[in-house]
Amino acid sequence: MFGDHRDVRLFLHLAQTLNFGRTSLECHVSPATLTRSMQRLEAELGRPLFDRTPHGVTLTVEGQRFRAYALEALDRWQEYRQGHDKPSGLVGRLAVFATVTACQALLPALLSPFRAAHPQALIDLRTGDAAAALARLDEGDVDVAVAGVPARLPETLRSRTVATTELVFVTARDQPENASENALDGPFVLPHRGLVREAAERWFRARRRVPRVVAEPEGHEALLTLVALGYGTGVVPKLVLDTSATRGALSTVHVDPTPAALTIGLCVSRANLRRPLVAALWSLTAGNAQPTGA
Repeated sequence: MFGDHRDVRLFLHLAQTLNFGRTSLECHVSPATLTRSMQRLEAELGRPLFDRTPHGVTLTVEGQRFRAYALEALDRWQEYRQGHDKPSGLVGRLAVFATVTACQALLPALLSPFRAAHPQALIDLRTGDAAAALARLDEGDVDVAVAGVPARLPETLRSRTVATTELVFVTARDQPENASENALDGPFVLPHRGLVREAAERWFRARRRVPRVVAEPEGHEALLTLVALGYGTGVVPKLVLDTSATRGALSTVHVDPTPAALTIGLCVSRANLRRPLVAALWSLTAGNAQPTGA
């Protein structure tokens, strides 16, 4: 079966997206070709890999088992193929999720040792909403996530702190006189969900205040844009503010005490630590910080 990996790679992509249309588009194959590939793979294995219902596609138990096997088998196949050339380091693909801010501010230093040790390994870098990072990791959509770490990490995950950033209140710099003094009276622009939203709500509750929220964008950059446009006062990690293109149009608002700081961690699935590429990255960051969730 592994003489031709096309069907297996299509399966792995579909196992991530659980969407035939998206996999068809991103893998540049027709929907009919993708369907035939999955049918051929299921016939060869003698087991259904997907449940197809009117509500969507899900992996069967056998599909989950085969996904774990296929990931490891492809990694080992790449190692075998490169064996005669004796490549330096591991080979294969490592799917890493991070926000745009983390990509700019943290990943170059964090991933450089891995890149130097395993130059033939490909880093598949994906970005998106910070609030979805751990869910994508826990669901097997990515191998590694650099994301905010909650006080209680799911038992299926491990995390190693790579940065800590305070949360700051921000408002538009170009405001009427004395507006900054009233910034904490609202209105507010808060993240739609996630750790920053939870920390902001705890801060308001501790002061018995109910914020008037006028906008709830998905991402921090979108939040800063709305704040810069004068829609209200926002709350973001200082790391986001420092790397934002809009920071020149914003001012911080002094609060005492400040909201609880945000811990950013390198997060992996415990099960994935058996995979050579994930284990290698985890090992190379061991000296940077103290692990949590161990």
